[in-house]
Amino acid sequence: MHRPRWWAELSLVAVVYAAYSGGRLLVRGDEASAVDHGLAILRLEESLGIDAEHPLNRLFTSVPALGIPADFAYASLHYLVTPAVLVWLFRRRPAHYRAARTWLMVSTLLGLVGFTLLPTCPPRLLDPAHGFTDTMAHFSAYGWWGGEASAPRGLGGLTNQYAAMPSLHVGWALWCGVMLWRYGRTPLLRALGVAYPLLTTLVVMGTANHYLLDAVAGAAVMGAGLMLTLYVPRRRGTAEAPPVVSGGCETSTGERIPGQRSVTHTADDTSSAAR
Repeated sequence: MHRPRWWAELSLVAVVYAAYSGGRLLVRGDEASAVDHGLAILRLEESLGIDAEHPLNRLFTSVPALGIPADFAYASLHYLVTPAVLVWLFRRRPAHYRAARTWLMVSTLLGLVGFTLLPTCPPRLLDPAHGFTDTMAHFSAYGWWGGEASAPRGLGGLTNQYAAMPSLHVGWALWCGVMLWRYGRTPLLRALGVAYPLLTTLVVMGTANHYLLDAVAGAAVMGAGLMLTLYVPRRRGTAEAPPVVSGGCETSTGERIPGQRSVTHTADDTSSAAR
């Protein structure tokens, strides 16, 4: 299998990411419906007893040694680790790169569909009466971000803050984890493959950027993207068998293919044939 051309892959990834980012901004839902969806998710989690965001957010807010690194992780790793894994696959596992890249892109576009159909207010933007603290705003003096998501100060208007469902922070981290676990050849890489998506899930909830069900939806989107990625090649049919060199023709006794070297028969060969 030929290695993909790096400039073609870079262009493709850039186009898909630009389309995703632009579409994410264009599908902003209105605040009222986004808040309603966020509250509906929170009430469902509370009824099921799985609202893990509350205790995590209180912990991250009260312990800066946890909250500040978590904010840095939320604001940066999503945009650093995923491209790094893509480059690693391209250079070290080219035979698996195309399928992995397609899985990531299809899942990302599915996430955009989720943002369109279900604009959702993250916990940090709910009324303070619901008990959440925006840790990135709380610890903003320590980082480059302001009070609006993880964007640099003054650029908050370029983000869609109601794109909480599904969580592609978790989805992309899960993709990275699967790649590291499946194609990593050292115990360290495999351990990172397990730890990274779990850590990301804790971070997005502890910083009040996502609900637990957002994380579950992010994993579900990646699963759906994987199924679609596996389905597409099957629609193309099975691979054709390699052509037969002789074209079905046979040579008659004593006839030689042009350029064929003659073989000198020994006495042992003649006696074997006689038997």
